[in-house]
Formats: sequence, structure tokens, C-alpha cells
Amino acid sequence: MNTTQETTSPRKGYQLRSATMEFERFRSAMPSIPQGLPPRIPAPSHRHGAPSGPWPFLDIDDRIDPEKLKNNEPSPPPQVCDHLDAEKCKGCWSGYPQSLFPNWTPSQQRRSRISKIVEKRTETCIIRYVDVAENGEFHTSRELPVTYGNKDAHWEFMRSPRPSGTRLRALFLENLSGPVLQMVGTKYNVEPFFFSSSLGWIPARYQEEVKPTQSDHITITLTFIRTMHNPTTAPPGETEKKSTYDDSILSDTERPQPDQVIDTQAPLFVRSSDHILVPDLLALHMVRSPAKSTIISYHPSEEYRATTAASLHKRLSAAGRSVYWNNIFRNHDDPTFVFLSILWYAAYAWDEAFEVLYKHICYLESRVIRTNDMNLTQELHVVQAHLLHYASLLEDFRKSVQFVLDTPYPALDNPALYTEEEKHHSQELMQKECDNLKREIHRLERSRVMQGKRLRNVMDLGFSSVNIEDSKRMQDLTKAAVKDSEAMKQIAYLTMFFLPASLVAGVFGMNVREVNPGTLGTIPHYLATAITLTVLTIWVIVALQYHPGHPRRAASEGGMEGYEDDTRLLSKSALWNTLGRIGWPVVLALELFERRKESASARSRTV
Repeated sequence: MNTTQETTSPRKGYQLRSATMEFERFRSAMPSIPQGLPPRIPAPSHRHGAPSGPWPFLDIDDRIDPEKLKNNEPSPPPQVCDHLDAEKCKGCWSGYPQSLFPNWTPSQQRRSRISKIVEKRTETCIIRYVDVAENGEFHTSRELPVTYGNKDAHWEFMRSPRPSGTRLRALFLENLSGPVLQMVGTKYNVEPFFFSSSLGWIPARYQEEVKPTQSDHITITLTFIRTMHNPTTAPPGETEKKSTYDDSILSDTERPQPDQVIDTQAPLFVRSSDHILVPDLLALHMVRSPAKSTIISYHPSEEYRATTAASLHKRLSAAGRSVYWNNIFRNHDDPTFVFLSILWYAAYAWDEAFEVLYKHICYLESRVIRTNDMNLTQELHVVQAHLLHYASLLEDFRKSVQFVLDTPYPALDNPALYTEEEKHHSQELMQKECDNLKREIHRLERSRVMQGKRLRNVMDLGFSSVNIEDSKRMQDLTKAAVKDSEAMKQIAYLTMFFLPASLVAGVFGMNVREVNPGTLGTIPHYLATAITLTVLTIWVIVALQYHPGHPRRAASEGGMEGYEDDTRLLSKSALWNTLGRIGWPVVLALELFERRKESASARSRTV
């Protein structure tokens, strides 16, 4: 076995330390999730889990071992053990994955998180088995714990032949440990892509190890959304609470919740009920082969609160006992139907999630109508961001179902196993079942779009309420400003009245005969000058602000018929405007006289 000796340059070590410090700063800036709640899932690094692309491309800055480039001939594929000879096969699993896939060096195993699992040797992994017989019956009594001490005994169990009449075996891996990962990968010749995509929550779907008319391997890694009770609000063991947006249940004092941030990899807290929406994982690898078909289901660690191996194990067993699915399993031995039945679990989880989210949006609508709380606006944006993220997850779900439909069971083309009629009937049924699931996904997508539009409408309503409230405040501020302006105008008028007298007093300097004997000025001189300047100032200010009209009715009623046309012309000219401003007292007197005359005429007509 060839391994790659890797060294870390000082520059690369500095980059690694800088990246670690940057990540720690980012993590410290994120709001802490209360104890008992699932953490955010890792962001998918597709380059570490995509099939057919991991070698030599790991990370762009990674160094390629020059020894690998000296040999011009490609490395021959390693011999796969048939696991028949107990002595020869003993411990053959311990070198996985590099023993079967030499390009999966320790560096790549580290980046794809496989080495983190391989190094787990002290924990107990529980494997739950489901065997499907040739007649479609399910046997679910096996639950085997695997420790580091009894790993060899479990390896002997795995390599031993299955009970006669078993056409499919499903394995549900809980708390995956290093020995179990290596034994499962070695026994079923599993590409490490399955484990890298599962451990990294990377959406994947691919087919490999294709042997025409015989067998193949298919892998689907799917992220979906599931509801769970919020352990910080729901008492332990409490059943489903009544969840509604009625004011009788939810008051203005909300339940304490963690700070909402736009992070689609983290759970979504729904404060209108005792639920949270958590990301979940469906990671399935299937070996399709006559009488040797196997389904491997990986389940994340307990901290993510994802679907447990025990839960999915029971649900598959229950599906095998349902009338609908049991009829399919009994009449068709295509193992893909069992694989497809597990995918329905994600559809049901999505449906429950959108039901909870629908009630939450109704609750937000009722709150936005009554108040324009800024926290509600932030929460609306958080929910909208998650809905946008859900669009990509639902699209991955649809593509996964289409992938199952587009990769038929290779053994169906084997005339020794299936007639043309059996093949055609099986393909028709597969088309029907995949179409049923795709229609359900389409309904979920329409529900997501509808909820997104309702949320957009609520956001518009919230912004409109804020704008209306701001307009009211601006109106109040305008009224206050007008009042202040009136007060300032009055002060200005008072200042204008006293300003000429103050000016004259300053000019004279009180050098008047009554105060300062021997001077020529007198009090009558002061009063005459001050009053004259005051009247002149008032005249000028009013003339600048006054806009005169023309005395049309005064001219006609005063017997000035020839004057009416002239005044109409003068009113439209600058000359009339200037004369009216200069003679504003006369114009005001004429207007006052006209108003009194009109009022007298109105009273006489009334009498």
C-alpha cells in the first residue's frame, strides 16, 4: 500500500492559522444556540464529496506529490477480496478506504471528514438490520452493537452468507464508528464518496460499479427539513400542543428564543408554536444485485437531532407491512422499490414543516396588522431567507427522484431473470411511483411559493405600516414647526415695530435737550423721526409681502363702466402689481368696502 508523505510549509501553516482565527471570530460573532438545541449543520463542501472529481483536485493550494508524476503508467486497481477465505480475509477491512481506492490519501480523508470517523475506536456503533425475503416479507429483529472489542466477531457475521430466501438487506448505521465504516465499505465495495457526502451533508446522486444485466451501485444524499419540538419551551414528555396564532394563546410577551439570524444552515425557530424546523439528512447507498441487494443508511450524530436509525428502521418495517407497499414488494423483486419507499419519508417531513410554517406566517400576519414592531420585520426576513433556501432543497429532492427513475435496475435486462413482460410491467410501475412522488414534491414547491408570496405581502404590509406611522410623525412635526413659525413671526413683527425706535435712539444717543442740556435735539424730534421710520418700515414690509387683486366688482358697482376693462388689463400687468403694492392701504380699503357691500347685498336678498 502506497501512502503519501505530506509536509506543511511555513506559509501553509500561517494560512491555516489565519483561517482558524477567522473562523473563530466568525463563530464568536454568531449568536449562541441554547443547550439542547441542534447546532447548525456544516456548509457543504461539494469539492470533497463530488463523484469523479476528487483527484488530483482537493484544494487548489494543495501540493501534489511529485513521486506520483514520475510513473507514466496509471496505477492498476487493487484486487478486491471475495471474503470467502476466513484466514486470508481476516483484517482486510482495516486499510479502507485507501486499500480499495489508493487515491484517497490521508489528506483527502481529513478534508472529507472520513478520518474523523475512522479514528473513533472507543464508541459503540449500533447496526439495525432489515431483511426482505423473496416473498416480500420483512424481518426486523436484528439490532447488533459493535464495539472495538467485538469488531472481529461482527466482521465474521458480515462476511457470512445471508439466510436463504433473502433478496435484500437494509443496514441502518447509528453512531458510526471507524471499524464499522471500514467494514461496511470493504464488504460492499462502497465508494468513499458516499461517506464523504454523508459526513459533509453534501447533496449527491450518482451511479457506479455498473455491470450490465447484473448489478450496480447508486447513492443519494439528500438534505430536507423536519419539525421537532423545541426543548427550550416544551416540557419533557409533553404531547403535541395546540398551535395557533389566536391571541388567547399567544400574548405580546413572547416565549424566549435565541437571536434570529439569516443562517440557512441553522435551525429555524418558530415562536408561534413549540416547534423548530431543523435540517435533516437522508443518506442512502444501495447495491443492486440479484439475491445480494443491500441498502446502507447513514445517520448523523445525536447532536444534530436528525432522524435516528431506530426511527427509520421502524418506518421501513411498517411500510413493508402496509397493504400498498407490501403488494409491490411481493409482486416485484426490483430492490429499487424499497429504496423509493424510504424517499417518501422526506416528503412527509417536508409536508409537516410547511404546515407549521403556514401557521407561523398566519401568526406574523396578525401581529403585523396590529403593530409595526421592528423585531417582526427582522423575523420576516429570516423566514424569507429560509424559504429561498428550501427551493434548492426541494429541487435536489426532485432531481433525486428523477435520478432513481433514470437509472433502472440493470438485472431487468437479463433475459434469464426477467421476461419482457415482467420488465415492462416493472418499469411502468416504477414510472408511476416516481411520478406520484414528483407530484408530491411539485405540490410542496407550490406551497413554498405561496407561502413566500404571503410572506412578501406581510413584509410589504409591515413597511407600509412603518411608512404610514412615519408620515403621521412627520405631519405632527410639521404642525409643530408651523406653530413655531407663527410664534417666530410674531416675535419678528414685534422686533420690526421696535427696531426703528431703537435705531433712532442709537443715532441720537439720547443727546436731547431734556436729558443733555446744550444739545439741539428734543423729544418731539425723536418721536417724529421714530414714528415716521416705523410707519415707513411697516409700509415697505407689507408692500413686499402683499399680492393685490383688481377691484373689478368695485368698479362695476361704483358706476365706473369704462374703468372695468382698463382695470382688467392693469391686473394682468406688472404695472398694476407695482401700483397695488405701493398703494396697499388704498387697495385694502377698497377690498374691505367691497366685502361690506357684498355682505349687505346678501342680507338684503335674504330678507
